[in-house]
Amino acid sequence: MTPTLVFDLETIPDAEGLRAIRSDLDQLGDTALVDAVLAERQAAKGTTFLPHHLHKIIAIGCVFRSDKGIQVRCLGDERTDEARLIADFFKLIDHYTPQLVSWNGGGFDLPCLHYRAMKHLVPSTRYWENGDEDRDFKWNNYLSRYHMRHLDLMDYLGMFTGRANAPLDELAKLCGLPGKLGVDGSQVLPMWREGRLAEIRAYCETDVMNTYLLYARHQVLRGAMSREAYEAEEQLVHDTLIDLPGEHWAQYLDAWSPTA
Repeated sequence: MTPTLVFDLETIPDAEGLRAIRSDLDQLGDTALVDAVLAERQAAKGTTFLPHHLHKIIAIGCVFRSDKGIQVRCLGDERTDEARLIADFFKLIDHYTPQLVSWNGGGFDLPCLHYRAMKHLVPSTRYWENGDEDRDFKWNNYLSRYHMRHLDLMDYLGMFTGRANAPLDELAKLCGLPGKLGVDGSQVLPMWREGRLAEIRAYCETDVMNTYLLYARHQVLRGAMSREAYEAEEQLVHDTLIDLPGEHWAQYLDAWSPTA
């Protein structure tokens, strides 16, 4: 089987990058500088969401499904820096050429990875392939919005229009999955400032598992997986998670039972 790699990022504002860009705020400490920029953006744009290139990646959650089973974890550990996280992610792609799956990956995660890989000079020959070296990538690559080697499930289900996008948490719960377990993206920066990176990584892992199970349901819709195979896949996920350490997995399983 072609391996499947479901991924999700957690990010914070890049204080170092903001300092390089905003020399007028250079006298401020990192926290004050970030808060000043976020306040400015809220006043000007009505949102504190920064442009993609100013997001520093602090966690990359992955579900990896292959003929050897299911693995779910965040890359690296709490000490791993951004450059290494990005390098580890692209090494997976270079080694396995997997089916990539995300929820809003085309709108946020991949553009963010592009800019941050540029900052750190992290290469990936398979990810950036567009058919020059491998003809199979000419009509199906990771970069084109309507190609399927990367499936942004949110964009795809919404017919490639933001007007129809569904939040991951709501669709997961609609389908009987746990959804988010008390944490959402707006809490990541405060949690990081409190030194709670382990909790952020745990939250990221549950998000990618929700995405993987929604992807499996989509495989039923398109006839690539039978209803019976999907129920077996749910059971495999359940049996995999029950053996994993972490309170977040206990909470996840408390909130969800396989269909079968």
